[in-house]
Amino acid sequence: MSPMPLHPPAGVTPPPEAFNFAQHLLALNAPRAAKAAFVDDLGTLTYGALDERVKRLAAGLRALGIRREERVLLLMHDVTDWPVAFLGALYAGVVPVAVNTLLTADDYAYMLEHSRAQAVLVSGALLPVLEGALVKSDHEVGKVIVSRPVAPLHFGQVDFDAFVADHAPLPKPAATGADDSAFWLYSSGSTGRPKGTVHSHANPYWTAELYGKGVLGLREDDVCFSAAKLFFAYGLGNALTFPLSVGATTLLMAERPTPDAVFKRWTGGVAGLKPTVFYGAPTGYAGMLASPALPARGDVALRLASSAGEALPAELGERFRRHFGVDIVDGIGSTEMLHIFMSNRPGQVRYGTTGWPVPGYEIELRGEDGRPVPDGEPGDLYIHGPSAALMYWGNRAKTRETFQGGWTKSGDKYVRNADGTYTYAGRSDDMLKVSGIYVSPFEVEATLVQHPAVLEAAVIGVPDAEGLTKTKAFVVLKPGGTATADELKAFVKDKLAPYKYPRQIEFIDELPKTATGKIQRFKLRERERAAP
Repeated sequence: MSPMPLHPPAGVTPPPEAFNFAQHLLALNAPRAAKAAFVDDLGTLTYGALDERVKRLAAGLRALGIRREERVLLLMHDVTDWPVAFLGALYAGVVPVAVNTLLTADDYAYMLEHSRAQAVLVSGALLPVLEGALVKSDHEVGKVIVSRPVAPLHFGQVDFDAFVADHAPLPKPAATGADDSAFWLYSSGSTGRPKGTVHSHANPYWTAELYGKGVLGLREDDVCFSAAKLFFAYGLGNALTFPLSVGATTLLMAERPTPDAVFKRWTGGVAGLKPTVFYGAPTGYAGMLASPALPARGDVALRLASSAGEALPAELGERFRRHFGVDIVDGIGSTEMLHIFMSNRPGQVRYGTTGWPVPGYEIELRGEDGRPVPDGEPGDLYIHGPSAALMYWGNRAKTRETFQGGWTKSGDKYVRNADGTYTYAGRSDDMLKVSGIYVSPFEVEATLVQHPAVLEAAVIGVPDAEGLTKTKAFVVLKPGGTATADELKAFVKDKLAPYKYPRQIEFIDELPKTATGKIQRFKLRERERAAP
């Protein structure tokens, strides 16, 4: 069961015991029937049309014989059919399992079997990889519902629009409870199989109330645009939960969030709408700021920019603010906590830190003995808050390891500063002990990217001839940028304690990353072990 906030912020009330999150959003927006809820490259979905299509899809899932709490796989690009599919399943009491669109047939075969999905809702462009997964899997799926098909459909497949049109709206939602299973998200773990993270109907309510409204201050007149896709916990809040909780409009983009694709939307290239709120990640911000096509301040309508996924280097935030006159509000969230639980705030940004706990969440930093650590010392990050996942499906050992008596262990290390802010110190398994002192890879990386020639950097520990850990940096230079290893070492020494500088520097064309854009340091470590 999701824990209640230890100290609920004033004016925030918990959802009732009988609660269906989809119905909650539809009821909130009933007075806005003619307003645009979602806009993609092919058209606009109003709040009224969203209400009708959600209820029709819910009726269709029921007609297939899918029962409450059974799962359906949601493998779709970010178009207006995505929120219809997600909310339609919730409305019917069916559990959508939203999955990454960048994976392989083997990955989807595993997810089909692990979730025991009774149907699949899939984008036409992704149908071939799904068909490959169905061939590999022993699990039988009853129906495949295809959004915007790009080829003739086969037996057992049905067009999404036709499926919605064929059913009258479900007259009332499933009688779900606030703590009932609502949806799954698979974690983007860097090793091993992803974990099916089970969230309740109440969890997105809490993230919208505590962060979307309470920290970001989203408004009905906002136009929201998220580079992070809807299948991510971050993107789900950014582009669905948060804007629908205040009656805002969301721009959806099916294509990859390249700088050019983002800039096109920032400057009103889709339906003439310019986003007022943008959600990105540090890697994306770095690429955009390095792009020669970066728009001028007067060409955009941004009032707020958000960042998560990895810690934001101070230099990036400061450059963005200088160019656009808007701060990047950096925070940390997780699939397990659903969205951001610690963050800077609009008008109160401390670059180089992840800010303060979001009101309604409690933070503890613990040492190896499980006891709180003093300010200034790195500790493992634990969170207590109402949006914690219920469990990892079918993985009791990992559930017990992560969800501990109302507290969630994040796997990150942080340092609490004297002003109450927190500074990221790396993943628990990425921290390096050099000469008996902890060194944060992120701190060294954040310093390296301040060099004008450096685009990205990743730091790992490598053993020296005596088996002692030393730091090595892998560096990606900007197009046309030049720098030597000695130059970068001196640059770091000038800004950090001397023991923190990377003893080795290797220049590479690109860093290995997960589908969420996080650097996979374990692949760099494997590369080092395999080197002659």
